[in-house]
Amino acid sequence: MSVNFRLPGPTPLPPQVITALGREMIPHRGPAFRALYSETLELAREIHRTDGDVLTWAATGSAGWEVAVVNLLSPGDPVLVAVNGNFGERFASVADRLGIDVRRLDVPWGEAVQPGQLRLALEQHRDVKAVLLVHNETSTGVTNPLRDLAATVRDHGALVVVDAVSGAGALPLEVDAWGIDFAFSGSQKAWMCPPGLLIVAAGARAWAAHQKSTYPRFFWDMREAKKWADQGMTPTTPPLSMIYAFRAALGMIAHEGVEQVWERHRQLGLMTRAGIASAGLRLFAQEGFESNSVTAFEPPPNVTAAQFLELLRRDYGVEAQGGQAHLSDRLIRVGHMGWVHEPEMRQAVAAVVDVAARLSSVGGAEPDLLQPLQARTGTA
Repeated sequence: MSVNFRLPGPTPLPPQVITALGREMIPHRGPAFRALYSETLELAREIHRTDGDVLTWAATGSAGWEVAVVNLLSPGDPVLVAVNGNFGERFASVADRLGIDVRRLDVPWGEAVQPGQLRLALEQHRDVKAVLLVHNETSTGVTNPLRDLAATVRDHGALVVVDAVSGAGALPLEVDAWGIDFAFSGSQKAWMCPPGLLIVAAGARAWAAHQKSTYPRFFWDMREAKKWADQGMTPTTPPLSMIYAFRAALGMIAHEGVEQVWERHRQLGLMTRAGIASAGLRLFAQEGFESNSVTAFEPPPNVTAAQFLELLRRDYGVEAQGGQAHLSDRLIRVGHMGWVHEPEMRQAVAAVVDVAARLSSVGGAEPDLLQPLQARTGTA
């Protein structure tokens, strides 16, 4: 049985990326790499819709929280973190551990952060120097209204700092037009690459803040990364294979057209949600703010996420994922980002519908249902 890999990250690798990963090493201070890296960063700027800088590090997306804090802020600086899921929670936790004065705007998980809520919070915390936002909350399948949130923050005068890990490359993201000062993402989501590359877009206000930051930095230093990027290189040895892969993936996105990529994800999101809802399953995200890169839903009554996922995996070859934190066994998350098209999503949704029907028909996950399908049907 072939595997339909529908995690919300890492995501399937297209053949072009797999081929790129197999390329031989080249001198990372030589002309071939300088040309490749410069071309890669220019493509990344186009897809981020920015005239500012795009930089990379050998890291996963989670490193972006720390890179943002130590480059844009100083110990004790007040910030506001909008938290409506586990990744907002982690962003707040990282800032707190690094000595930032963290104020929180807490919104129930499954709901979106609204501009009015953010405006009220900023009126209560007028001194904050930055607002830390999550574009697409992977843990709950909610897309926050980033354009409007960013405008609210800019009106206040604070920096707009965005975790775009499961949004960039899949959902509309206009760094310059929306006034985003700093956005980061990871290669393993809609960028269609393996885990291992952190991508950062930084604008003029981020650089101005960087000048005032007093955190000690070495590996995460934006200024050093930019100095070398302007020469087509990185300060330390680059992850060559990941740069090859990222360049190949960016080329695929550019060839399809970024607006067409966004539209493909929108259509897949609509199709996925409609199919899951047709099975009587409850979608977790607030209506109107559902993610087009990952869908979260609740299993049938008296069924755990682990039981549902086991049947999906074993009998249908569909790999999905449970929730996070207190929702770990109460949610199922199906990814539809990156290298994904209608046929595999229809197969995955059909499997979800079938599992839901099987579990609902017995009023829950009875022990015999968790036996292999052929054992219960007498087939071999």
